[in-house]
Amino acid sequence: MTRHVDVDPDTVERDLASLVLTVVELLRQLVERQALRRVEVGDLSEDQEERIGMTLMLLEDRMALLRERFGLEPEDLNLDLGPLGSLLPTDGPAS
Repeated sequence: MTRHVDVDPDTVERDLASLVLTVVELLRQLVERQALRRVEVGDLSEDQEERIGMTLMLLEDRMALLRERFGLEPEDLNLDLGPLGSLLPTDGPAS
């Protein structure tokens, strides 16, 4: 029995973009949580807090542009892990 894989170049590009953006979003959320913890503890100078805030806002803007470019919504980046639940929190960053 011969099996054929039906591959549509447009779908492959979008699916790959979705996977890459999901990983980047997961890392962005982890960095954001760590930064919030460090701010709460008083571990950062005002300058560091401002730079981290600006960097995270810029990254969020770039993510929005890339999602738009590939026709993805934020919820498209959240993988369903079955019994474990979803990969990304749906209620925003936890502190």
